Amino acid sequence: MSATVVLAACSSADTAVGSAPVNPYGPAADYPMVLGAPFAIDGELYTPVDTLNYDSVGQVVTDQAGGAAISAEHRTLPLPSYIEVTSLETGKTILVRVERRGPMSGRALIGLSPGAMEQLGVQPGTAVRARRVNPVEQERAMLRRGERAPERMDTPKSLVEVLRRKLPAGTDIPESHRDRADTMQAPASAQRVTPANVVPERKADIASTKPSVSAPSDAMVAPKGKGGRYFVQAGAFSVQANAQNVANKINGTIVSSGKLHLVRVGPFPGRKEAEASLAKVKGAGYTGARIYDTDR
Repeated sequence: MSATVVLAACSSADTAVGSAPVNPYGPAADYPMVLGAPFAIDGELYTPVDTLNYDSVGQVVTDQAGGAAISAEHRTLPLPSYIEVTSLETGKTILVRVERRGPMSGRALIGLSPGAMEQLGVQPGTAVRARRVNPVEQERAMLRRGERAPERMDTPKSLVEVLRRKLPAGTDIPESHRDRADTMQAPASAQRVTPANVVPERKADIASTKPSVSAPSDAMVAPKGKGGRYFVQAGAFSVQANAQNVANKINGTIVSSGKLHLVRVGPFPGRKEAEASLAKVKGAGYTGARIYDTDR
C-alpha cells in the first residue's frame, strides 16, 4: 500500500510540473523557436529557416502590433530570435526581439514596433541593416519584459556607406542625418532640375511606391517673389527621376546633396506658412516630409 501511495504522489507531482505555465519573461520563453511552413506574399515564396549568420539590408516599416515593446516582425527568421538593427541614416544600432511574421505586403525587410522605431529614431522607409545576434540572457530578459536593452556602439560611417551600397537597386533612401549640414544651404543655391537634365522616368521603378497625387494646391507653393528661411522637404531620393516625379507633383525644387536628390517646397518667410505647406505635402502622401530652418 505504501508503494501505491508513493507512486500516486510521484504521478501528482509530474502532473503539476507538466501543467505549470511558462514564465513569459523567463529564459524558457525563448524556446522552442518556431519556424513554420513556407508562405507567399505578393507572389513570392518565403521559407522560414534558422539562419545563424543572417545579415541583410533593406527598408523598415512600422509594425503596430508590437506596441511599446522593442520587437520586430520578419518573414523568415525563427520566432523568437534576436537581431541588431542599424539605421543606415545615422549608424545608430539597437537590439530587437523578433516575435512576429511579416511584413505581409510590400518589399520592406522588417517591421519594427512603434517602440523600436522610436528608440532607433527612424521613420517608415528608412534604410536599415538587420543582423542576427545571440545576446546575453540579461539583455534578452529586458526585451521579454518590454524594456529597452542597452544601445550598441554606433556603426562606423565607413561601414554604413558600404552597407548603403548593398541596398536593392532603385531603393529610395531617406535623407541621412550625416548630410543635413550639406543641405542647409542658402535659398539661392536651390536650383530646379529641368526636364532636359533628367533621365526619362521608368514607370516600373516608382509605380509601387509613389501615391497618386492631384495638382499641387496653393498652400504647397511658396509665395512668389518672397524669400524666407523655411523649407518643406518632401523626401530624399537616390534616383533622380523619382525625385523629379515628386517635385513635379508638388511644384517643388530639387537640391543635390552627395548622391541624394532632395525635393523641397519653399522658401517660406514664416513657420506658419511652412506648416500649411507641410500639411498639404503630407496629405499628398509624403508622410515623412519635414520643415527645415536654414538659419539653424
